[in-house]
Amino acid sequence: MIRIAQIGISDYNHGKQIWTTLNSNPDVFEVVGFALPENERLLSQRAEVFNGFRELTLEQILNDPTITAVTIETEEKHLNKYAIMAAKAGKHIHMEKPGSQNLAEFEEIIGTARKNNTVFHTGYMYRYNPYVIELLNRIKNGEFGEILSVEAQMSCYHKPALRKWLEGYKGGSLYYLGCHLIDLIMLIQGKPKNIIPLNKRTGIDDINADDNGFVVLEYKKGVSFAKVCSHERGGYYRRSLVVTGEKANAVLLPLEAGNESEMTTTLNYCNANSFGAKGEISVSEPFDRYKTMMRSFAEYASGVKDNPFTLDYELEVYKTILKCCEVI
Repeated sequence: MIRIAQIGISDYNHGKQIWTTLNSNPDVFEVVGFALPENERLLSQRAEVFNGFRELTLEQILNDPTITAVTIETEEKHLNKYAIMAAKAGKHIHMEKPGSQNLAEFEEIIGTARKNNTVFHTGYMYRYNPYVIELLNRIKNGEFGEILSVEAQMSCYHKPALRKWLEGYKGGSLYYLGCHLIDLIMLIQGKPKNIIPLNKRTGIDDINADDNGFVVLEYKKGVSFAKVCSHERGGYYRRSLVVTGEKANAVLLPLEAGNESEMTTTLNYCNANSFGAKGEISVSEPFDRYKTMMRSFAEYASGVKDNPFTLDYELEVYKTILKCCEVI
């Protein structure tokens, strides 16, 4: 049983869903309470999810040795700050992706977690998609041969308020959504040889955010790309992952369908070499977008399983994201 508390919430992240997931898995988590250190009670429309639960101060959470883990779900610009505090307090951390846009701060998080031998875990939910897990295993087992390219898309229609909020972050949509895709590409292909950002602004509604994102990642045998757009009607069901290997091709489209607690993924797998080969289509069993992720975090924090996403990997993904967003 993991005694856990949540720090913060934002209108544009997964904090509401994470809090709900913690409380709906009482066999794994003993939820002690929450803190809203950035005045989120007034600033976030999602703060109502905490109604009826115990509110704590930040100090009460950090100074309580019986609280062994925290989820950090503040707005992105505050994530690193509170992760550093939690790491120094010796807590296991699940943090909203991808972190604030400050490399030195993120390196401090990683260094402190390494020193304290604590878990640092980020909210990349596609890592726990059952078909993504299956695909990674099949790639690892050599079924695809050498990977030639990965194409990843994650677009949707965002209302003007969210796109206006993206003005505060370099890289905009690629930082906010594309981080998920960069993580997937790197899980499959590792660190790229070269990065070519091509982020653009639609200018719709006189908003000056990088809301039309694209980045090319160069590898030995080809190029891969991540594409996001915050003004794509119907884009949610076009979210996709395409993996091309020497021996096989896989298309996950849509990458997710349905509501967050009962999603499915559709896979088109093809290893035939005829010109018009269509592949075999299958649909996953329904899954909860966040349940496996958070229960896995509990296993890592309790020592039941080793965290496969190492501190070195988390740092490399973060650095790559910042390069793709032209922060560094």
